[in-house]
Amino acid sequence: MARIRRRRKFGRLFKGIIFLVVSAAVLSFFVYVPFFTLQEIKIDGAKYLTQEDILRVGNIYMGEQLFRLETDVVQSRLSKDLRIEEVSVRRKLPHTLEIKIKERRPLATIICNYGYLDLDHNGTVIDSYKTLKTMKIPMITGASVRDLYIGDTIDDELVKKILDFLARLDENTLNLLSEIAIVEADYIVMYSATDRPVQIRIGKLERLDEKARLTEDFLRDLSTNPHPVEYVDFNYTAPFIKLAE
Repeated sequence: MARIRRRRKFGRLFKGIIFLVVSAAVLSFFVYVPFFTLQEIKIDGAKYLTQEDILRVGNIYMGEQLFRLETDVVQSRLSKDLRIEEVSVRRKLPHTLEIKIKERRPLATIICNYGYLDLDHNGTVIDSYKTLKTMKIPMITGASVRDLYIGDTIDDELVKKILDFLARLDENTLNLLSEIAIVEADYIVMYSATDRPVQIRIGKLERLDEKARLTEDFLRDLSTNPHPVEYVDFNYTAPFIKLAE
């Protein structure tokens, strides 16, 4: 009986060793076989971030072993970028990494002492760069800031009010604006991003919901207006439109 028990024990041990060897072989196959290398990245939801941005922030390298790439670590790196509000990362065999992103919405660009800053609705700097990008968000002119970097918040109250106004506009309208000019402390003028820029006189930053609605309606109808417009003034109870001569 003792000999039979020893044989059974040895048999279980042998099967356990075989299982570990096979498991290690399978794991090594998936980790080291060149077929399972990162060859494609599918990014969903990114409008402002480029693939190069995401690769750099996530510390991702094309050609690396897909199963050695820790998706939770990549996701953690990306989530620390202020431009990203939510992110998920997962592998898709045999050679793809899928990244779904919800970006923070940049509302405007402003000049700083070393280049340009992108601001969100809170006045938080979510991107900075030295060379102006081709981006469909307006530039705030008539004001500049110094020594602000990603993660900092602007303290200029007038700029904050402008951002508050821009946050009330839908994305299509925001993309149709090229500039928000601070003419005076209590007078704001915007310009359309059209072949022939049209001046939109906002004036004082009051009645913001009403002026935002008027701006959306005006820019939506501008492309179908048969008459060229020089400017529109929203300072009055009824908007005043000046046609170009």
